[in-house]
Amino acid sequence: MKLRKVTAASATIFALALTATACGSDDSGSKESGSGSGSGGSKSITIGIKFDQPGLGQKTPDGYAGFDVDVATYVAKELGYSEDQIEWKEAKSADRETMLQRGDVDFIAATYSINDERDKLVDFAGPYLLAHQDVLVRADDDSIKSPEDLNNKKLCSVTGSTSAANVKEKLAPKAQLQEYPTYSACLSGLQNKAIDALTTDDSILAGYAAQDNFKGKFKLGGFKMTNENYGIGVKEGSDLKAKINTALEKMVSDGSWEKAVTANFGPANYKNEPAPKIGDIKK
Repeated sequence: MKLRKVTAASATIFALALTATACGSDDSGSKESGSGSGSGGSKSITIGIKFDQPGLGQKTPDGYAGFDVDVATYVAKELGYSEDQIEWKEAKSADRETMLQRGDVDFIAATYSINDERDKLVDFAGPYLLAHQDVLVRADDDSIKSPEDLNNKKLCSVTGSTSAANVKEKLAPKAQLQEYPTYSACLSGLQNKAIDALTTDDSILAGYAAQDNFKGKFKLGGFKMTNENYGIGVKEGSDLKAKINTALEKMVSDGSWEKAVTANFGPANYKNEPAPKIGDIKK
């Protein structure tokens, strides 16, 4: 009799455990790329962009603006998402791989240069823009006329960016590297003479130099030190890569890519390269 009581109790506990496990599975399902649920059960997509890069990715009082934002919005539309179904997240340079690996975002369009090191950690669609590394200096500074002149100068870029490392390792080994959390912080340092030059892609620098409050204060070096192939980052193995590539090809063919370039870079007289072909990485 005692044995039958224990057996019945055990059966009850086992049944409860199964019920709890089933409920837990329903409540903790992992998010799939491009298929997150917004409020009211509507689909949404989470995209990483820069929040502080004029002309490319910038958070403004009216929303988000820039070439990367336009590209990401077009891609999202081709994937089946309207603008109000997009959740924008800030993707700082040092955080991009981690954000993709953790699934914090579905994809990242944030001046994300494709290189071998990053390609080992995430996958890239594109490229969708070919930029070049350059420097921004004060308009009245005539001491930096070539990359070699950066030796013994205070050179700023953001933490996690390859730009300053490229200069120090290949062009000006005596440059004094200063890493700041954002390009905006670098720009403030340049304006206050705490640093001598800001280095990153010419597209980014042109966006800053073209702002109304900075017009006439800075100038581009025009050095074109590297090729920077902007790609859209996705989690390694994601099927979004092929879908995004198809969307990018359509954006170029229907004229939307050129329209976005003109709208975002035109005011700075930025001379962009033609739209790159998918998979064509310029070394």
